Amino acid sequence: MSRPQATHEVLVDDGKVRVTRWDFVPGAETGWHRHGMDYVITTITPCRMLLEEPGGGSRRVDMDAGIAYRRDEGVEHNVVNAAEEPMSFMEIELKG
Repeated sequence: MSRPQATHEVLVDDGKVRVTRWDFVPGAETGWHRHGMDYVITTITPCRMLLEEPGGGSRRVDMDAGIAYRRDEGVEHNVVNAAEEPMSFMEIELKG
């Protein structure tokens, strides 16, 4: 079954950071990707995410609006909106 694609807009891309807004309709996904930089995610809406991980595993992560977390470079996954409502977050990638 094919999922809709999440949409994104790069808001800032300079020598220090790249800031991208991600918007997901219900069931939308980012597609598989590997993060090439350390990054921070800040939720705009409540986010009910299904994180599909290498090796066939997956896990649910439910976050309220306004929550931030940081991850290291190298994370590989597909992010899916597992809710029946749209979700949005900001991704801030930290350049060396």
